[in-house]
Amino acid sequence: MDLKETMEQKVFAVVGDTLNEEKYAYKIKKQMQDANYKVYSVGKELKSINDIPEDDIDVIDLCINPVKGLNLMKECNKKFKNVVIQPGAESEELLDYLKQNEIPYIESCLLVGLSLYK
Repeated sequence: MDLKETMEQKVFAVVGDTLNEEKYAYKIKKQMQDANYKVYSVGKELKSINDIPEDDIDVIDLCINPVKGLNLMKECNKKFKNVVIQPGAESEELLDYLKQNEIPYIESCLLVGLSLYK
């Protein structure tokens, strides 16, 4: 799934510090909500992706330290279509885990996606 297809989805989990206005996770959450996406916040608001009340999530957006992101992905038992790894949230270990488990992902930015496709 490329960035354009990602932006066509409806339900997003933004993983990171969504309470601090200085952080990109906050900016992503707010702009996604303003664009009428359904957004769940994991990291500071919900502790785990598994805490999201929806059965299925379309996209998990990792905007968090790669070690924490990897741990959250390893424990995730929710169904989802794609993972977006924001700049700075990537690591060799995270990418290896996603590849080994055949989890679809892109390295991109949802703010760019909003500016291009909404």
